[in-house]
Amino acid sequence: MTAILTAARRNFHNDLIEKHTLALSPEGIASNADKGQRTSVGAALSIAKELSAETIPKKLDGQKAGKQFEEAVEGFLSETFPLFQSLRPGDWSIENVGGSRAEYQISRYEPYTHLADLASAIANDRNLASVLGNSYEISPDILILRRPEPDDIINREYDLVDSESGRYAVIRMTNQERPIVHAIVSCKWTLRSDRAQNARSEALNVIRNRKGRTPHIAVVTGEPSPSRLASLALGTGDIDTVYHFALPELISGVKETENDEAISMLSTLVTGKRLRDISDLPLDLAI
Repeated sequence: MTAILTAARRNFHNDLIEKHTLALSPEGIASNADKGQRTSVGAALSIAKELSAETIPKKLDGQKAGKQFEEAVEGFLSETFPLFQSLRPGDWSIENVGGSRAEYQISRYEPYTHLADLASAIANDRNLASVLGNSYEISPDILILRRPEPDDIINREYDLVDSESGRYAVIRMTNQERPIVHAIVSCKWTLRSDRAQNARSEALNVIRNRKGRTPHIAVVTGEPSPSRLASLALGTGDIDTVYHFALPELISGVKETENDEAISMLSTLVTGKRLRDISDLPLDLAI
């Protein structure tokens, strides 16, 4: 019997292929490849062939491909993470909040509800805006949310809480009813120009502007170039881990390029625990 996680990974790839997010050009260039970089072209082609991508006359524009990638990642997480109740019980929901003015979406949830008031104050005070700039803005793609629990659930096995203690904890529904941000997932179909640094800057804003525990901070990407993956994945302190949409297929594809530098870099990212497969993400979110 095929495990749910394995089937969901296959469904995730099929979604990308059916909507032509992942596709081949008539010249044999995969839609996530940088045609000016040999290793990128070779590795991406290998992945596309392994996943049975179709050839189409013209690849999707970057914005549409990125949006469809977000939707595919959201679908994968919705299909998997809430089922891991044995590891991480809770009332979970996954929301795709990418789009215009998404930075204000996060202010609906703990521990970021204060950001709406801050944004309003900055809009009315140019001096404040010049001091803070965009250091308070958080524009996530996907949020993993946990709803607070009623006391009868918290006290199901033991009388743990009452009216005298735990009166400010956000997990108690009796204290507040807003969902809590458990994780923030940024989706980058490819990593071009400054996209890697944008992901890092947003991650730092997530850390600095919280009023509570730091959520998991993850990036999911379809980038085939090890050097560009390294620009985002190497180092620690902001992003928890980078997840590739098809890591085993990427490893095989990079080996086929016979580029020793790329092979070595990819190995460093994987063995150094900075790059994992999309199928690892639901399990890591359960920690």
